[in-house]
Amino acid sequence: MRKNFGAKPMLYPMPVFIIGTYNPDGTPNAMNAAWGGTADTELISICLGEHRTTRNIFERKAFTVSMADAANVVAADYVGIVSGDKVPDKLEKAGWHTTKSSFVDAPLIDELPMALECEFVSYDEDSGLLIGKIINVCAEENILTDGVIDLTKFHPITYDPCGHGYYTLGEKVGNAFSDGKKLK
Repeated sequence: MRKNFGAKPMLYPMPVFIIGTYNPDGTPNAMNAAWGGTADTELISICLGEHRTTRNIFERKAFTVSMADAANVVAADYVGIVSGDKVPDKLEKAGWHTTKSSFVDAPLIDELPMALECEFVSYDEDSGLLIGKIINVCAEENILTDGVIDLTKFHPITYDPCGHGYYTLGEKVGNAFSDGKKLK
């Protein structure tokens, strides 16, 4: 028997995005955002409300999206619960360092090993849906195997909207675009 929960944002896995921007004075800023995903091969969509980060994106027309990982759970949660309007140096307090992206006017967070570098495309004020164009994806070599991201080395976390927990992804259970061929 199934239990009905009504209309709720319950989707698994829900990535934990860390959105990087620059404040008007040039200092780096970041926030934690869980409601998002790819919208097309070169587009990302993220549901953002009224935040310092959102205003920064409007001003600079650029942002980065890093995948939070298991090694950075505390800092990732911190940048989500503290406002950049109230704590302008929250990245420093989180213990994170940044490097300016070579592709967009936004910071890369050095401690987070994978990021999408994006340009602003659109924002719907009614829904808070932000669309960005992915200009580049970068990853530290220590999470690569044979030139591709290896989830046995990179441990991105997901958000559980029911239990309000963070979880790492589990073990590989199949091969995409291959295992289904057994039923052809």
